[in-house]
Amino acid sequence: MRATAPAWLGAARPDALRVVALGGGHGLAATLAALRHVTRDVTAVVTVADDGGSSGRLRQELGVLPPGDLRMALSALCDESEWGHIWRDVLQHRFASDGPLNGHAVGNLLIVAVWELLGDSVAGLDLIGQLLGSRGRVLPMASVPLEIEADVELPNGPADQATLVRGQSRVAVTSGRVTKVRLLPEEPPACEEAVASIMGADWVILGPGSWYTSVMPHLLVPGIARALHETSARLALTLNLAPQQGETDGFSAADHLRSLREYAPDLKVDVVIADPGAVEDLDDLSAAVEDVGGAMLLRQVSAGDGTPHHDTLRLAAAYRDAFDRFLSDVGERSR
Repeated sequence: MRATAPAWLGAARPDALRVVALGGGHGLAATLAALRHVTRDVTAVVTVADDGGSSGRLRQELGVLPPGDLRMALSALCDESEWGHIWRDVLQHRFASDGPLNGHAVGNLLIVAVWELLGDSVAGLDLIGQLLGSRGRVLPMASVPLEIEADVELPNGPADQATLVRGQSRVAVTSGRVTKVRLLPEEPPACEEAVASIMGADWVILGPGSWYTSVMPHLLVPGIARALHETSARLALTLNLAPQQGETDGFSAADHLRSLREYAPDLKVDVVIADPGAVEDLDDLSAAVEDVGGAMLLRQVSAGDGTPHHDTLRLAAAYRDAFDRFLSDVGERSR
């Protein structure tokens, strides 16, 4: 059961709120870039199942957490100064060569080097955050590297038979529709600091991002799932701007909520943020939002250039509207 006394009752204004954002990759980076315009206290809890590219190679060779999504989150929270931007660019720089360094991101190598020196993944991320002057903290979702396994219905396969696809990089580009996703190991240990951040938050933001490989995995880590159910924080879900080829082909906005319900039937969502241009059936979405116990906030959060990319300032305004709405409700009830 969720605690009955929300931590945010004592918050004087939105920029004092403690906000935790869950996800990975470009979706989480978009959320973090927006949140830094809204509050001074941001924590990113990042998926650790990437097995492709530079992260996958380092993970396989050294047995470490995949650093790529963690690097992107750190970069999104860098200080808005020449120092912060220079180090952000250093972290994001990739080598291009005919040798073994080809494709490696400098930040991935730096993060893994710090992990080896300190022997502590959280302390290592905090140290890189200090180097960047990060406005916020970045934490791994779990304390061990994870593997994603999915049941996929292939376009030309038997309707009653699913194909097993293993690995985040493969699930993300599958040509079929994902019907079920699992983590290996099945009950991984959550990062203790990530659990504490959720329990102490005023708001938790879930999404946007690759639905089955960046967003839903948080619900499959017992410690994280338990914290989401028990925290007094409000929960906001940011819907994607378009279905992702492979993972969510054919998904409507409401389908995303129904799939969330399958994995966390008792999880209450307070606010669902959706771009009107990405909603095919408003009545269907309204019913799905009501089913998860939330309110719908329709705002244009897309870049408006025809691409499924979020505009930083528009998304920031949507988060501010959501936070202000609940703070106003608290003020009215306290009179």
